[in-house]
Amino acid sequence: MFGDLFEEDFSFISNNHCGKGKKSKTRDSEPPAPRDFTNLSGIKNQGGTCYLNSLLQTLLFTPEFREALFSLGPEELGILDDSSKPDAKVRIIPLQLQRLFAQLLLLDQQAASTTDLTESFGWNSHEEMRQHDVQELNRILFSALETSLVGTSGHDLINRLYHGTVVNQIVCKECKNISERQEDFLDLTVAVKGVAGLEEALWNMYVEEEYFENENLYRCGACDKLVEASKSAKLRKLPPFLTISLLRFNFDFEKCERYKETSCYTFPIQINLRPFCEQTEMDDSEYMYELFSVIIHKGGCYGGHYHVYIRDVDELGNWQLQEEEDRLIEDKALRDTENANEVENPLVVLKGILSEEESKQIPVDQLGQKLLEKKGVSWNKKYRKQYGALRKYLQNHPHIFQFSPDENKVGLKEKHKLLLKSDSQGQDLQSSPQRNGVRWNSEKKPTRLRDSSAGCHWFDLNDSKVQPIKEKDIEKQFQGKESAYMLFYRKSQLKRPPEARGNPRYQIPEHLLNEMNAANTELQKKRAECDSANNGIDLHLHLSSCYKFHNGALHPSLTWKESVVDLTIDRRKTLGDLRQSVFQMLESWEGDVILSIAKPLPAGLHLYQILDGDELTLDGVGLADGADVFVWNGKEVGGTKVMTGPDHEPVVVNVLRLAEYNEGGKGQHFTESQHVFSRSTKLGDMRRALAPSGGIILKNGSGPDKEAKNWEVFLEEDMKETVKSAGLTDGCSVLILDSHDQSFVNVSSGNLTAFAYDISWLQVKNLCRTEDEEKHVKITATVDTVMSDIRMKALRELQLEEELANDSCLRPVSGNGKLLSPVPEDYTVKEAELKMGSLLGLCRGKAPTSTQLFLYFIVGSDQNASPEMEIVVEETASVKECLNLMLEKSGLSGDNWHLRRLDWCYEAGEALSRENATLKELNVCRGDTLVITEGKLPPK
Repeated sequence: MFGDLFEEDFSFISNNHCGKGKKSKTRDSEPPAPRDFTNLSGIKNQGGTCYLNSLLQTLLFTPEFREALFSLGPEELGILDDSSKPDAKVRIIPLQLQRLFAQLLLLDQQAASTTDLTESFGWNSHEEMRQHDVQELNRILFSALETSLVGTSGHDLINRLYHGTVVNQIVCKECKNISERQEDFLDLTVAVKGVAGLEEALWNMYVEEEYFENENLYRCGACDKLVEASKSAKLRKLPPFLTISLLRFNFDFEKCERYKETSCYTFPIQINLRPFCEQTEMDDSEYMYELFSVIIHKGGCYGGHYHVYIRDVDELGNWQLQEEEDRLIEDKALRDTENANEVENPLVVLKGILSEEESKQIPVDQLGQKLLEKKGVSWNKKYRKQYGALRKYLQNHPHIFQFSPDENKVGLKEKHKLLLKSDSQGQDLQSSPQRNGVRWNSEKKPTRLRDSSAGCHWFDLNDSKVQPIKEKDIEKQFQGKESAYMLFYRKSQLKRPPEARGNPRYQIPEHLLNEMNAANTELQKKRAECDSANNGIDLHLHLSSCYKFHNGALHPSLTWKESVVDLTIDRRKTLGDLRQSVFQMLESWEGDVILSIAKPLPAGLHLYQILDGDELTLDGVGLADGADVFVWNGKEVGGTKVMTGPDHEPVVVNVLRLAEYNEGGKGQHFTESQHVFSRSTKLGDMRRALAPSGGIILKNGSGPDKEAKNWEVFLEEDMKETVKSAGLTDGCSVLILDSHDQSFVNVSSGNLTAFAYDISWLQVKNLCRTEDEEKHVKITATVDTVMSDIRMKALRELQLEEELANDSCLRPVSGNGKLLSPVPEDYTVKEAELKMGSLLGLCRGKAPTSTQLFLYFIVGSDQNASPEMEIVVEETASVKECLNLMLEKSGLSGDNWHLRRLDWCYEAGEALSRENATLKELNVCRGDTLVITEGKLPPK
């Protein structure tokens, strides 16, 4: 079945560990999980390798096999690092098995990988996915090891531990001659069908005799004739470790199919093999065996899953069942309840903390943090409901606690310090470490649960998962689809040395110990890095001393970098830890430290809820990576009271008013300003602030992506609404109409009558190569605003009126950044086909009039060789006049030139052969590109 699965080159010695076609190992981005509470390592399933994992775990928990393998040093096996050297002799299979065992024993990971070991077998990915038979694998693995160890001190390892012999005898009834044949075995295969259990199967095999009689006679060599005879088998030599395979799989000849025998089949934890042996005169101890491993098969005869029950002979694992763990938790909870009496009286607790302080007084917030550190419980969680806030409680006991003049620090009055010192000295004289009726023993460690006899704990090793089980759980594997398939017994005489008990490092070679130590160090480093990456959050701490409150929000008085301190902290830490970190960063801080969630808004920084409850984790209160936290006293910033919470969130509103004059003589012109209002501000208060002499407020009811012209009037009954309930949000526009503008409004319908255009904006970028070259400005406009108005407003915003008032134009900028043809001054936004939000470039030069054409032209048909040039001509100019102007601008002369259009393939196309025709007649449009080519025109 396995073929050359375990074969190595050069018989038993390999010269090349890597080999051709060796697959690369994928590395997970995160380190493997550490071992669980059992402190035992599982083995990863490579895909159908559960049978291999079960067998390897059995070999690992056979200490005598493990230690014999470890006793073979590099001088006999070579080293894996030399496997790629041409002349090196490296025995890879035992070396990889040693390394895997060391990992299973010492490497702090939940499950080890068998990839290196299976690669040493020459196993490919196809083999890994195949389900094999564990009994056959056991025999082949032992054979491969024996072959690999030829010529070493471990050459007889398998024979010494697992090899036994059976003797078959036939006794002639006439001459009493005994015919004898001896067979070797590594495992015994016993029947399951029709047998109640292991002992009955062994009795049938090694006690019951088979008789040759009647027509079934035996030919005796001594008598030289057919005679009656009896046949029997006995165990002649018992190995230290007895492996028994159960014949669970059979063939039904009537149905012509395989099936799995699932009937009940018992096997003992201890078994006496004396009745089945040839020699029976020795002491009972020579025949006693103890079960230590049961490989279990779950499924049918055509597939399934293997796992193994193993007895932990050397007590390497922590054995603790769930119900016993629950009992320990209950006991701890009871002790915690009893110990809680110590922290019931807050006066005693606070006095104890303050008495330990070297300084006379400490900040009140630090006192709360020290309470959390010392007792594991915050003031708010333990005492606030009954005693109120901490500061208030301290103030209610002036005979004990003394505040600083600004009431930010607190300490004990002198007489109470003296009383506490005398009390502590008295307690030190007590002979018993007992307080408040509770006996304390800080040196006591939790007891390790174990049965009365050592090495009797069982574990279920199921690939990567390891869990403790009870010995009686083995009985569940007597029958059913999930039942025992292989049994492993060890001689009861085999005793383990005391130094091996609970010591996974026992007998492991020094080089493997060093390798595992280095690997564990690297694992710890990676886990720390991964833990930090997964749980570390960056908080932006905004310090109130660097902020001022104006226009409805907080604004940094310095630069943003100077006003914000970045802090990286573990999200699993508590608010108390965060507060303590802030204290340490702000050594000169005076007074309370209040932490509030902050959020940058268009209006500025706004504060929300106060972070309270020092015992809560940062993750529990919703602090995410990149969160903004404001550090202040909880009342005011720079002497100004600050309103917090979502109801007081500031909203930036664009306020538009009709201009007193119209620069372009066409369309409407508006002035624009920004104002900030709280979401709780009533519209009536907003109107009084914006139009103190009276007026009407209109809201643009259309969304930013719609073109509907829909300005709605806030009626008198709406004045009780708030900014929030009225639907005003950041960036929305309102229009204020004073009394002289109200003729434009039909108050009964609530709509504008004189104009009804969406009011939006255009972007203008300065491209005139001045010092403000990169500056952008936003210009409010409507679809009927003329381009001259937009240009003049941009010049005012950019403060370029004097320089460029008569020598500038606006040119749309395409999506790829190309400057398009200038827009005529008397065009409206609608006529220029500009979308709201379009980018315009402010360039030098005058824009063409409505009777002029702005054209691009190049010389020659190769655009890459000739730069694109621009020209403005009258649309009534002839082709010849246009050509002459272009030749003059490009510095060309001669009569052998003509014009062509640039076609859609960006190549010279149709020739403008009618030299006297006007550009308008030939449908040449603004923004077209013409090509000057040399040579005679083709005939008409």
